[in-house]
Amino acid sequence: SIKKNLVREQSIAPRGMKMEISSDVTSNIRDRLRILLSNGVQGLALVFLTMWLFFSLRFSFWVTMGLPVSFLGTVYAMNALGYSLNMMTMVGLLVAIGLLMDDAIVISENVASHRRRGKPALQAAVDGARQVMPGVLSSFLTTVMIVGPLAFLSGKMGAVLKYLPAVLLITLIVSLVEAFFILPAHLRHSMKGMEKEDRKGIQAWFDVKFESLRDGFFVPQVAKAVRQPYLALGVMLALAMISYAAIPAGFLKYQAFPTLESDVIQARVLLPQGAPLERTEGAVGQMINALKQLDEEFSARQSGGRRMVKNISVLYNTNVDAYESGPHLATVSADLLRAEERNGTVDEMLTRWRELVGDLPDVNALKFTDKERGVAGKAIDLRLQGNNLTLLKKASLDLQAFLAKFKGVKDVSDDLRSGKPELRITIKDSAGVFGMTAATIAGEVRAALHGGTSMEVLTSNETYDVTIRIAADDRDSIDDVRYLKINAPDGSLIPLSAVAEIEQTRGYARIHRVNGLRTVTVQGAIDTNLVNARELMGMVKKFFAPELKKKHPGIRMASQGQDKDTSDTGNSLQTNILIGVVGIFLVLTFQFRSYIQPLSVMLAIPMGLIGVVWGHVAMGLDLTMPSLVGFATLAGIVVNDNILLVTFVKDRLREGVNVIEATQEAARDRFRPIMITSLTTLAGLLPLLMETSTQAQSLIPLVASIAFGLLTATVSSLFMVPVFFTLLDDLGSLNIAAEDDENGGSKTAG
Repeated sequence: SIKKNLVREQSIAPRGMKMEISSDVTSNIRDRLRILLSNGVQGLALVFLTMWLFFSLRFSFWVTMGLPVSFLGTVYAMNALGYSLNMMTMVGLLVAIGLLMDDAIVISENVASHRRRGKPALQAAVDGARQVMPGVLSSFLTTVMIVGPLAFLSGKMGAVLKYLPAVLLITLIVSLVEAFFILPAHLRHSMKGMEKEDRKGIQAWFDVKFESLRDGFFVPQVAKAVRQPYLALGVMLALAMISYAAIPAGFLKYQAFPTLESDVIQARVLLPQGAPLERTEGAVGQMINALKQLDEEFSARQSGGRRMVKNISVLYNTNVDAYESGPHLATVSADLLRAEERNGTVDEMLTRWRELVGDLPDVNALKFTDKERGVAGKAIDLRLQGNNLTLLKKASLDLQAFLAKFKGVKDVSDDLRSGKPELRITIKDSAGVFGMTAATIAGEVRAALHGGTSMEVLTSNETYDVTIRIAADDRDSIDDVRYLKINAPDGSLIPLSAVAEIEQTRGYARIHRVNGLRTVTVQGAIDTNLVNARELMGMVKKFFAPELKKKHPGIRMASQGQDKDTSDTGNSLQTNILIGVVGIFLVLTFQFRSYIQPLSVMLAIPMGLIGVVWGHVAMGLDLTMPSLVGFATLAGIVVNDNILLVTFVKDRLREGVNVIEATQEAARDRFRPIMITSLTTLAGLLPLLMETSTQAQSLIPLVASIAFGLLTATVSSLFMVPVFFTLLDDLGSLNIAAEDDENGGSKTAG
């Protein structure tokens, strides 16, 4: 509709006027919708195929149909809560593809197990769902305990990322309702012939291979682990500690938000205040000529003869870094080919543009940058606060010199800049001899140069103010001001130079105050391929801050960039995770009626960290805030499989089986459903993990944390629970009979 209106307006516009679209981001919206639809369909198909390998076609169909049903319920709830369909909520739905199948799979697998024992379809559906209900509800509550608090993240990044856990939580609630109240009814009609085990073809071949993996490899390995529980537990915990150590050691770098390829590059120029528009236009012309040359060089590298630069726009009186207005500043923007379609990176183009422009005379600041995306803040954004502007400027220059020593740091500047030329008048001691004060001199100078309205003229019954001031020819130089006659109290006229010193100087363009303190802000950019923002700020705090305190004790420094945003959101994330972990412990304590056994479930969380760290390393990703949110979400997921595994171990122990056999039998029985839930989750996340669109790059670390963390947590948990129960038995802390007595002698599956 905008293009149609543009054509209509162009047809009625005056001759010589041309209207064009200077910026079009609708392609980003279309790309996001494509990601949702294509990844959703692919994830759904992969989940269905994974289910089909384990179950019949009809059985798999009804389990998989829980996905669109849950999505429809979630969209309805989102609309009721006022949520929009944006990048974060869409990713929440995509992540849910892999996660919300867990409850349905656990229920359906147990229903199928009861059916294979020869029970009627209706009884199998009811008994199977009822048996796992306590464990599934506990799993859901543990997920809520972690994911729920994440919806209250603080900070700029938290304000964006918090929508993902909120949408995920809504989807899981809808999925739980569907799994218990709708799914069993469908499964009842889908189990015809299941008790006969008449699987053929690929399914029969897969069953043989799967049972071979379980009985020929997994069960013997579990047997070895439970025979040496201390060694097995020590190895797993050592792997978790080594993985964690990779982060502070710098092996896995941290940055606040993933680096994204923008489709817009800009040059922001700032000349001294008072510079005429012609000088600004000259600088802009030089930047545009360089940009056109850049376009020629990079267009030659594109396929199909496409131009790299699609549109060039110039905005005068605009520079988002300057916090000023006037004809002395401007921004040149260039719209580029989309990142997925072009050959050449933004960093390459900015570096080349900077080289082609060269040095511009009389320029206070010239910054080449992309149009910032994301919410992580600037890599370098430091505040210096004090009362003396001269000392603040010296400290700022020292800080800029320190930062300039690091390779990859660029475009460093501060916001304490010279303003327009001005005359500074300082009263002399001799002024008192003539009976003159600063107020009288200031009033006389103002009246002479700017004019006064102390006279009124009455004409035709109307009153007019008359402004009187010195003629323009008599006030156009500093000498005219020196010889300006000032009225003394005795009526004599005295030259201004006789009672005051007149100095030609420049003031400050802007004096910024924060909480009443004069503040100078130093900002800059970095090349993330050469320097890490977190490490750079660490160097500033370690080496520059102590020197600043010695040299200028009255000045204090504070960061307002990525590290502050990371600290705000990180502290909130840490608090919310702690709340969630305590909540998980309380839920499991009530379910297991033990203060020790919940640890066997919660140890899956550090096991997930192994996959998070090495998954990022394998994919060449830095650890980011979305990665940590993904790990926090993972913490609420990985405990689910362990809950039912612990339940099955305790059931075997109640039957009188010794602890070693009980743990091995439970691990063998739960191997299939645990692998099904993990494989379907990975299948649902795989399309998004492999997505190449720039619209999804900021969220791939989050998905990587969940996918790789779930992989290691799944494998390790199948060993961790048997090993942990063997240790409890060896230490004499395992007493199932006492738990049953406390529970009134009941022996429930939960």
